[in-house]
Amino acid sequence: MINIIGSFQNAFRIPDLKKKLLYTFLLLGVYRVGSHIPLPGIDILALSSWFNSQAAGGMLGLYDVFAGGNLQRATIFALGIMPYISASIILQLLGAIWPYLQKLQQEGDEGRKKITQYTRYLTIALALIESYGISIFLEGLSLSGYTIVPVGGIGFRLLTMLTLTTGTMFVMWLGEKITDKGIGNGISIIILIGIVARLPQDIMDVLRLVFAGTLNITYVVIFLAVIVGMTAAVVLVTQSQRRIPVQYAKRVVGRKVYGGQSTYIPLNVNAAGVIPIIFAQSIIMFPTTLAGFFKANPIANWIFEIFTPGSAVYLITYGLLIVFFAFFYTSVVINPQDMSENMKKYGGFIPGLRPGKQTKDYIDRVISRITLPGAIFFALVAIIPIIVINLTRIPVYFGGTSILITVGVILETVSQIESYLLMRSYEGFMKKGRIKGRS
Repeated sequence: MINIIGSFQNAFRIPDLKKKLLYTFLLLGVYRVGSHIPLPGIDILALSSWFNSQAAGGMLGLYDVFAGGNLQRATIFALGIMPYISASIILQLLGAIWPYLQKLQQEGDEGRKKITQYTRYLTIALALIESYGISIFLEGLSLSGYTIVPVGGIGFRLLTMLTLTTGTMFVMWLGEKITDKGIGNGISIIILIGIVARLPQDIMDVLRLVFAGTLNITYVVIFLAVIVGMTAAVVLVTQSQRRIPVQYAKRVVGRKVYGGQSTYIPLNVNAAGVIPIIFAQSIIMFPTTLAGFFKANPIANWIFEIFTPGSAVYLITYGLLIVFFAFFYTSVVINPQDMSENMKKYGGFIPGLRPGKQTKDYIDRVISRITLPGAIFFALVAIIPIIVINLTRIPVYFGGTSILITVGVILETVSQIESYLLMRSYEGFMKKGRIKGRS
């Protein structure tokens, strides 16, 4: 513990790192302030009472995890960063089949800038659609005869659309600024802060129910044991690597000998990080979001019921989406063809394999073999807490999704901080070993 505190003190002794950390804390503080500014025209107390009357593991509870509790409080950041994530998913999927986007992806920085701009435009469109759905949803809510929205109509809907869309764009800007000038991935850190900010209130809610005698403390102990065990397992698997040995041939240039050393290619079991979980969560919310537009339609009600968290259809679909996006995003971030060509260019080879296609096929096969069990493991981590929450009726939603995001983002951010410390000859966070990079 003393070593960790000393490492954080060392972090603030490095001017560049100190500036990045303070900048990140400042923008996160701005985000938290905005998370307490309510939407105009909403009865906040009635809305809070309505949310408390619902099951914590419901679809709204799931969405509220990513929105950082802003949906329950109906703040200007109620949409959170989800429209931006959804837009990123859509463009990445289109990039696999649309030649124009494929060309942009190959153009380097200029191409990425254009794709980023298209992502922003699509984010605005999705935010307008989702904010309109939220305005209709809020207008239809009532508790004990009292409506959540005292004065509805087109004026309330337009104002809500404008406010929520602007809030989403501002959160997106905060995330991009943290990534550019702060420390860590800004979007992931904003989601992490939203999850962590909910914990004190969730803990207090559970304690009240335990002391009131309405919640069996045995269920709480079981839930905590599951969370602790899964957190340890996630850390272990997240840090796991498959190392492929690489040998570089000796080259004689004049009187000097270059190469000849042995090294390895570290392939993470979870190369895609928390992205598959975020992508899957965003996609699985889509059917219920559409169903919310047509509450009077029996088909829409049926869709809403079968995709309720805890249902068999929801759990199976959620798990399959996580596995799919794990493979998809791994194929995006790791290119066996490029790895093979780079090794061949610098005289490297995998012992027993020919450079070129044979090496590429081998790397591709290894990636597939380590990605599948990793994806299945993280799918189970995301699903099991949902089942436990539904069985124990604990009124919180700190499940597998929250664990994966929290562990992944913390490890990634700490890894970046430790890199700065080691470059400046400071000791890292661990006396023995080092925190491995996640991708």
